[in-house]
Amino acid sequence: MVGQRFVDLLDQHPWFEVTAISASANSAGKTYEESVQGRWKLAVPIPEPVKNIVVQDASQVEAFASQVDFIFCAVDMKKNEIQALEEAYAKTGTPVVSNNSAHRWTADVPMVIPEINPGHLAVIEAQRKRLGTTTGFIAVKPNCSIQSYVPALHALREFNPTQVVASTYQAISGAGKNFTDWPEMLDNVIPYIGGEEEKSEQEPLRIWGSVENNQIVKASAPHITTQCIRVPVTDGHLATVFVNFEKKPSKDEILERWSQFKGRPQELALPSAPKQFITYFEEENRPQTKLDRDIERGMGVSTGRLREDSLYDYKFVGLSHNTLRGAAGGAVLIAELLKAEGYIQPK
Repeated sequence: MVGQRFVDLLDQHPWFEVTAISASANSAGKTYEESVQGRWKLAVPIPEPVKNIVVQDASQVEAFASQVDFIFCAVDMKKNEIQALEEAYAKTGTPVVSNNSAHRWTADVPMVIPEINPGHLAVIEAQRKRLGTTTGFIAVKPNCSIQSYVPALHALREFNPTQVVASTYQAISGAGKNFTDWPEMLDNVIPYIGGEEEKSEQEPLRIWGSVENNQIVKASAPHITTQCIRVPVTDGHLATVFVNFEKKPSKDEILERWSQFKGRPQELALPSAPKQFITYFEEENRPQTKLDRDIERGMGVSTGRLREDSLYDYKFVGLSHNTLRGAAGGAVLIAELLKAEGYIQPK
């Protein structure tokens, strides 16, 4: 599903053009249209420019890398296999922008939300030296679930959040499914998503970490605990968040920080960047997954229901689109940032 989102988002992109597609040997030799026949999951049709691109074997690294300036990677393989594949491509001098989790904790691989930690791109130089390349590298996108609440917390970092409790209510597309191929999710909630809670608790600390001695050292605070739940919606991850601060802000200060927050993508006016990164809804029943997941073309983050709490300083609700901001769209924005900052160049 993420691969399909890439194909859709890159159709008529102002900077990037899909020139080659690779997959497992099972799909190699087929046209892209043939390879996804019966498995196209998006509501929009397959873009015409890619229908007749012949899918290549991703294991033929040198041959495939020679045809492209950089690569988006979204694969379903074992962690060690993904790590080896992405490093093999990077060693050919080809930048890899990855949607996979395999390299999220590799010390010299930046894991980036472009509005939050663009400074982590500085470790790319050290990574290149390790891989023995002057132009190749790997950059990764973090887990989809954290996009629903980490941006809202990041905008409040000056008040030093100390404790966070977040429960995420995650769409079935996060598992690469729709209701046709996962009918068991209709009228159902599953209170477990494998590996998701650890990612949701630890990855924000890496994003808020610092670059020290050519590697990223994760932050020690805030302390985050989460529960991640699968709910019967197509797209959109919603979070309920409780937070304590070292310096408790006023509600007006929080709303002002959210409305004014901008990052490097907004400064650079990147093609996929939302103009308003965080949108707050005053209505008591917003944000709603179905109504608000597509805000800013699915690249914005929504918040609502901000109020003081009896146990924590504040509580609020956050929402993000998991396959756009949280997956393929977030990776495209990373690639745009890398190009704008000179890390991706035409071969």
